[in-house]
Amino acid sequence: MRSKESGGSGSRRTVTVAAILVAVAAILVIAGRFSLLPGFGGLFGDESRDRSGPAVLKSIQNMSRYEGAAGNFQVVVDLEKDAKLLPDAIRGTRILYVGAGTVSAYVDFGRLGEQSVTVNEDRTEAALRLPHATLGDPALDPARSYAVSKERGLLDRLGDLFSDNPASEQAVQQLAVRHIADAARDSGLTQRAQENTTAMLVGLLRSLGFQQVTVTYN
Repeated sequence: MRSKESGGSGSRRTVTVAAILVAVAAILVIAGRFSLLPGFGGLFGDESRDRSGPAVLKSIQNMSRYEGAAGNFQVVVDLEKDAKLLPDAIRGTRILYVGAGTVSAYVDFGRLGEQSVTVNEDRTEAALRLPHATLGDPALDPARSYAVSKERGLLDRLGDLFSDNPASEQAVQQLAVRHIADAARDSGLTQRAQENTTAMLVGLLRSLGFQQVTVTYN
């Protein structure tokens, strides 16, 4: 009877020790995620491996536009989301994000028709009628865009543990693109593109022997 009691007691001690070790490991992982214990972040940190395959060319599109200007923009996005009836410490997020990107302005030569270019008989004068310059889509630069600070409530932090993309920055990135697009519309970028396009065409046609070149936009 003594040996059986000793064996059962040893098994219980083994199970208890294992349970304690699992609990301690879980606490350390959670503490590392929340930066509660400095120094443990590196011990339980993630290790990235790039197992991507080679990029595959899907299609080629011929370009028929001249980009006459490009603007570099930067915006600071302050996005806050609150939960009703709950304090921010429990549920809520606030992200301060710096978004940097570029917007190009171009003239679409693909829209030119037979009446868009007029040349006199002795080929000394040329008149071109072009469409107005258009703004391209904003391109956010990930190398120059970054989150300055992130504040999250307890429930949001716990949700990050089970999320593939904790504290997603998609919302602030979309806001950054929207603000950059608004700024580009008010920046006079299309006017600069038209001026540069005109200068390019005048210089090109004069090098071909035309003495007078007129470029208009409609």
